[in-house]
Amino acid sequence: MASSAKSFLADAGYGEQELDANSALMELDKGLRSGKLGEQCEAVVRFPRLFQKYPFPILINSAFLKLADVFRVGNNFLRLCVLKVTQQSEKHLEKILNVDEFVKRVFSVIHSNDPVARAITLRMLGSMASIIPERKNAHHSIRQSLDSHDNVEVEAAIFAAANFSAQSKDFAVGICNKISEMIQGLATPVDLKLKLIPILQHMHHDASLASSSRQLLQQLVTSYPSTKMVIVTLHTFTLLAASSLVDIPKQIQLLLQYLKNDPRKAVKRLAIQDLKLLANKTPHTWSRENIQALCESALHTPYDSLKMGMLSVLSTLSGTIAIKQYFSSAPGTAATTARSFDLVKLAQECCYHTNRGIAAHGVRILTNISASCQEKDLLPLEQDAVFGLEALLVLCSQDDSPGAQATLKITLTCMVKLVKCRPHLSQSVVESLLTQLQSAQDSARILMCHCLAAIAMQLPVLADGILGDLMDLYKLIGQSATDKKQELLVSLATVIFVSSQKALSTEIKTVIKQQLENASNGWTAYRIARQASRMGNHDMARELYQSLLTQVASEHFYFWLNSLKEFSHAEQCLTGLQEDNYSSALSCIAEALKSYHKGIASLTAASTPLNPLNFQCGFVKLRIDLLQAFSQLICTCNSLKTSPPPAIATTIAMTSGNDLQRCGRISNQARMKHSMEEFRNLATRYGDLYQSSFDADSATLRNVELQQQSCLLISHAIEALILDPESASFQEYSSNGTAHVESEYERRMMSVFNHVLEEVESLNRKYAPVSYLASNTCLCNAVIALLKVPLSFQRYFFQKLQSTSIKLALSPSPRNPAEPIAVQNNQQLALKVEGVVQHGSKPGLFRKIQSVCLNVSSVLQSKSGQDYKIPIDNMTNEMEQRVEPHNDYFSTQFLLNFVILGTHNITVESSVIDSNGIVWKTGPKTTIFVKSLEDPYSQQVRLQQQQGQPPSQQQQQRTAYSRF
Repeated sequence: MASSAKSFLADAGYGEQELDANSALMELDKGLRSGKLGEQCEAVVRFPRLFQKYPFPILINSAFLKLADVFRVGNNFLRLCVLKVTQQSEKHLEKILNVDEFVKRVFSVIHSNDPVARAITLRMLGSMASIIPERKNAHHSIRQSLDSHDNVEVEAAIFAAANFSAQSKDFAVGICNKISEMIQGLATPVDLKLKLIPILQHMHHDASLASSSRQLLQQLVTSYPSTKMVIVTLHTFTLLAASSLVDIPKQIQLLLQYLKNDPRKAVKRLAIQDLKLLANKTPHTWSRENIQALCESALHTPYDSLKMGMLSVLSTLSGTIAIKQYFSSAPGTAATTARSFDLVKLAQECCYHTNRGIAAHGVRILTNISASCQEKDLLPLEQDAVFGLEALLVLCSQDDSPGAQATLKITLTCMVKLVKCRPHLSQSVVESLLTQLQSAQDSARILMCHCLAAIAMQLPVLADGILGDLMDLYKLIGQSATDKKQELLVSLATVIFVSSQKALSTEIKTVIKQQLENASNGWTAYRIARQASRMGNHDMARELYQSLLTQVASEHFYFWLNSLKEFSHAEQCLTGLQEDNYSSALSCIAEALKSYHKGIASLTAASTPLNPLNFQCGFVKLRIDLLQAFSQLICTCNSLKTSPPPAIATTIAMTSGNDLQRCGRISNQARMKHSMEEFRNLATRYGDLYQSSFDADSATLRNVELQQQSCLLISHAIEALILDPESASFQEYSSNGTAHVESEYERRMMSVFNHVLEEVESLNRKYAPVSYLASNTCLCNAVIALLKVPLSFQRYFFQKLQSTSIKLALSPSPRNPAEPIAVQNNQQLALKVEGVVQHGSKPGLFRKIQSVCLNVSSVLQSKSGQDYKIPIDNMTNEMEQRVEPHNDYFSTQFLLNFVILGTHNITVESSVIDSNGIVWKTGPKTTIFVKSLEDPYSQQVRLQQQQGQPPSQQQQQRTAYSRF
């Protein structure tokens, strides 16, 4: 019922016209004033949509006051609608400015003779508890209503009491005894007791309150042994312990005791469910004895459903610090082997269980132990894990049911994790996957292809020898055109692209294109082209984009595909580069730049106001500038060959103390210095692009980081070889060998970085000072080596999985944006900045906003009046504040001085700080104009002085007072 009401409220107002905030509110107000009940209800349920669209306090305050009026004078159905709107718009409640007025209008209904009206009012008060936690009249009404003889009103009072207890310590302390009396009272019906007990989970505001609540719950567990009472009491016990934190070990022991001793399956299931909750929340509080007791219960239970629940708790714990505690604190560790532990015995026993779910948890436990515990005596478990995974793979890949697919996902996730931690197991895992791929169901094949691609991205385990088998399978699949087959075509093509590390052979390209023509739709072809661009197979991608150009219905899509085709062609031009052949390298770069310039024109045409393609345009412009910088560097090196420095250049450099003299001519020196600065500038711009990509996935950000590092590498090489060999340091550029490489592109780039650094360092050490010929060759070869690695266009270039934006509102704000706000120069302007964080469908997928950084600066645009000698501090305003959003809303104020007369331009820029403390320049940037006017009294004094009249005594006295 609640979910249907929520969806009804969410969908209400579908198709309404786009209006500004005031017009929309007036439109709804007209509906509220209507004499027809249906129109009034329709207007009420449209409010959540209004709040979502215009989430600023000034509108929300007006809207809630109107709703409070409807609540006060309307009938019970209208009140129920207002209650549902309030509950759905809970995060907007704190934006109500006139809280007193809002509460006053709602609270007036509590004195009604109708118990249903009172009940709705109590639920309304409970829903508003976050903004009125300490209202004594609300507290009093709830206490009174708990004694009501009307069941509806009592249930509403219980709802309100639970909400207020969660928010207010005073209320929780005051109501605790009342709740205890009602629960223990013989006159209270059992069903009411079951509703009252959960209120005790909120009694965690201080230690004494939590302790008294635990004692009461302990009494209830023993006094009322019926199944329903035990289940509700135990669950409340767990939630109270999880909130108060201090009693978690005791609670784990209590739950394990019930799990072991209580014969009722419902109680055992509840104990398992609560143990899972505590395993997720506080795994570090689990002792070895707790895990051992759970293992023993799982080993001895005859019921598969209970065994699966216990294993699910153990598999959760096995992925945390608790597993290390279990193995490290074992008594007599020297005498025991890994396989003698009960947890290991249980996992090995379950790996081959007839129930798929139990087997999945068994292999997950073995995988987690193998991945996290590196002790030698635990190494034999690796093979056990591999055998268990292979058995489960064979079992699930033949079954098309949803349960089998869920188990298969767990199995494949474990495979990827095991291979990542233990690379030497990769070959056997990949072979078993490839063997099963031939006979598996289509839905299983898709998942197995994803797994193969994930493993191959981390480790180069797919040899060219397996391409034949993959191509045979590809031909076989292409004969059908179902949705599963389409998905499988994409997945299998991805594996083929990953496995063929070099360029695709003509035969493979022909087979892929042929199958796409036979059985696929345009979307499948686009997805395969997209994967080819990500894996660096640009030749294949270009042909697919070309074939799709005429199959789209919108010109924006046409320009988008055309730009992708041009970018793929540009990158394809760079694959023909060869070392020591610099003239052909220049022509290849020129050809690539030509395609890139065509592509950027198409990309600009593909952007729309709703989808401006900022990241794509920024990334491609940087790539163009980087190619031009590489081309310029090769030209500069070539010019050094045609006009080398004189033989005495080194001597001149040493006597003059200017190392640039070693380059020979002044023009060559300037070019080299300019080239180095250009690469450093490009690195800075790549850094800015990184900082502005808050919603990008980690692979895309790593790609941008690699481009930035390549710029820094070349600038460092120029400095180390030519400009300033003595002061150049190698330590800050040395690569971190222990860092885990996530993709083949990153692996190849890191290999080039290491090779170039070694070359530069060895030249510097062996042949100091380095000859111009050797340094030029080294630089040109470094450029060619970097360009020979095919560029990877990562996911964020094509697809935005997370969407985050900030909307700012400034007050005061002018009616007309070009019109300045008037401020007297002897006063300060209080600028209020409010903001709303807006999310897409998957908020916080990659990173979450911890706080928002607001930067306010003002610049004098035009002066008016005489120049006075004013301290520099008063001429500009530069302020910064950090605000933590609450329910996606934040507000703060700045006090700004405008002493100088004239027009000032105020810029408010927001940036975001994530949960790791990293600053992201997401924007937006908002500008308003302020006109600083001379205050009337100063103006009068100045005019009198200009006319030669001395100021009167009264004015002098006023001037003296005005200083204070």
